[in-house]
Parts: sequence; C-alpha cells; structure tokens
Amino acid sequence: MRTKSTQTNKINVITLGCSKNIYDSEVLMGQLKASGKEVVHEEEGNIVVINTCGFIDNAKEESVNTILENIQRKEAGEIDKVYVTGCLSERYKPDLEKEIPQVDQYFGTTELPQLLKTLEADYKHELLGERVTTTPKNYAYFKISEGCDRPCSFCAIPLMRGKHRSTPIEDLVKQAKSLAKNGVKELILIAQDLTYYGLDLYKKRNLAELLEALAQIEGIEWIRLHYAFPTGFPMDVFDVMTREPKICNYLDIPLQHISDRILKSMRRGTTQEKTTQLLNDFRAAVPGISLRTSLIVGYPGETLEDFECLKNWVKEMRFERLGCFTYSHEENTHAHTLEDDVPEEEKQRRASEIMELQAQISWELNQEKVGKIFRCIIDRKEGNHFVGRTEMDSPDVDNEVLVDATKYYLKQGEFVDLKIIEAADFDLYAIPSA
Repeated sequence: MRTKSTQTNKINVITLGCSKNIYDSEVLMGQLKASGKEVVHEEEGNIVVINTCGFIDNAKEESVNTILENIQRKEAGEIDKVYVTGCLSERYKPDLEKEIPQVDQYFGTTELPQLLKTLEADYKHELLGERVTTTPKNYAYFKISEGCDRPCSFCAIPLMRGKHRSTPIEDLVKQAKSLAKNGVKELILIAQDLTYYGLDLYKKRNLAELLEALAQIEGIEWIRLHYAFPTGFPMDVFDVMTREPKICNYLDIPLQHISDRILKSMRRGTTQEKTTQLLNDFRAAVPGISLRTSLIVGYPGETLEDFECLKNWVKEMRFERLGCFTYSHEENTHAHTLEDDVPEEEKQRRASEIMELQAQISWELNQEKVGKIFRCIIDRKEGNHFVGRTEMDSPDVDNEVLVDATKYYLKQGEFVDLKIIEAADFDLYAIPSA
C-alpha cells in the first residue's frame, strides 16, 4: 500500500450519464478551479468525485460499478477519498449509504455548495458561466432549465431533478458570451423539456425569445435544440429558425411511442394523429429540417400489434435521426404499478428491429447527400481521419463526416466546406470542396 502523498490534492471528476451531467460536472470543475483547486476530468487524481446517472437500469449499473471500482482503488491505497453525487445519489442515497458505506460522502443533485465545502472550496455565486468544458473546444452543452413538470408514467427524472425551473434569459446570455470568449462556436441547448422554457419566469413559453438573444452573440455560429416535448410546442421557434441562420435546422424531440393505447398509458398527452400532424407542421415550417427522436419498446402491455403500429409509423415518417431504448421498470414511477410483462429478450428483439429499419432509412437518406457540399465543423482527429459534423448532426448521437487525414489537413474547431464522396448507414466520407 502506498503512503499518502504530501503533495497538493488533485480532484478527479468522473462523469456518467447524459449531457446534463456533463454540464453539471463542468460547473463543479469551474467552481473548484476558482477556489484554486487542482481539478481534472477522468484522469488520475487522489480525490475522486463520481457524478452518477440513475435514469435506467443500465445507467444505474454502470454508476454502481464505477463506485465499486474506485472503492477498491481506495482500499488498495491508490486514491484517498471517494465522493458520489448526481442522480443515483439523489434517488438512492439511504440505500447507497447502507450498501456501500466505504464512500466518504454522498451528495444529491442540489447539494453542490455542500460538496464544494467538503472539498474545501467556496461556492461562488458570481461564477456565471465559468465552466471547465470537457467537450471539444468548439461546442458546449448549454442547460437552459432544470427539472420537469411532465407526468410521464415511465420517467424518474422529476424524482431526481425536481420541478421545472427556467434560467433567466439575461443569465444565459452572460453564460453564452463567456463560452464564446473561450472559443465555443456551437451551443447545444439542453433541458429536461425545452418546450416548457419560460413558463415559470415569464408566464409564457419563451424559447423563441431566448434563441433571438443567443443568436446576437458574436462568435456563436450554431445553436442546436435538444429534448423538446411534443405537446404545447411553441411554433414561433420555427419563425426564428427560418429567419436566423445561426439556429440549426435540427430538433431533438423524444416521442417514445405512437400507439394511442401506449401513449395514453405513458401519460404523454397526445395521440398518433396529433403527433403525425405536428411533425408534418415542423417539416412544412422548415423544409429540410432534421428531426431526431427516441423511442421506447417493451413498455408494460405493449402487444405485437402496438409494436407493428410503431414500426409502420417509423417507416412512414422517415426520421433523419432515431434512437431506440428498451423499457426500464423504475421504482416510484406510475408505470411501476403495471406488470413489466414483455420479456427482456423480446424487448431487445424489438429494439434491434427498429434500429435495423432506421439504419436502412438513414442509408437511403445519406445516399442523397453524395456529391453535395455541406458546411461542417471539425470536432477532432481520430486515427487516420478528421471527424466533422453537418448542421444536421449532433455530437456522439448522429452521423459523422470523415475526411482522410493522410491526404488532407483540417483544423479542429474550424468550419469547412466538405464534398460528400461516399455514404454508409451512419457515416459520410468527404473531401474538402476547394
């Protein structure tokens, strides 16, 4: 066993889960840095802070495994302290304290000041937007609200994140200016529900006004919208999208299912007819818009007929981007009172079938891009390729544009016009157009 170092403590923040957790970790790191602490992200440090996810079974399992791995390292003398924060800790703190008592302390999602105090750092209210970004320098996740007021039967997020709370426009503008000053060119707007933005502060859905304000910021060139709820969508957002070139013609709108019977049980507040009309309205308002959605299969009571309905609708709608997840039976949600009656193997089969269908749709849509020129941003170099994205693609979840780095030189973080020369299911291959 090693002896404890007399050197300054180095805090290693490990992030699990979604883009909202990435944002939270970056805020934590910014606060620590402002207090003069040495902080790294997923590197070596003698103090470990694990920002956990508690959304679905796989994410919870990954979080618990990460905690146990670091406890082993602590017991082996490789690290000194292990702290746990985030959604899993918020939701299951008493259980975790009992089951894994070797963790030095657990913190919930709203206990950042207490976590900082434990790490001998001060919570600085004036640090608006001062984050240590962990994404490539050209883009940043940009959280515009916290929590959710929606009653979806399957979702545990309100249990972990609380009620919806919008961040004022003036605060968000200050944050965005700070990010732009540090070289961020693309803001990826995230929330549990973008659609709801402003209702609590301004007594109206105010996403369009926020977009107008962000589009005025010098240095910001792309603004992308993630996680909108389908009911009550503020259509004036599309007026801004068509008028303002900085707003990407892109919308991530998780729809979850389309069978009326399942939508009712899920408490989604909509129907197949209304949802189909909404998407047709989106496409009419912004021709060429890229729509991303996510679906859940294997929800309690989902019959083969319900699944066929979903599959046929995916064929009909031809989403530009789509992800499919298997239902996870979550304690303290309304759906937990239902019988989880679709076997795991069948859930996986249904998810695979949807994704095979989407791969074919994506391949067909990508073939239409061959020979065309797109403005792309270069995120990174990986192996023998520079990896970029079009306006229609979000990092990590969507298509990538690959350029042969043995033949061409491109600069990370720069926009460049690329000509598509070949297309696969989810990758495009390109050369510089000039």
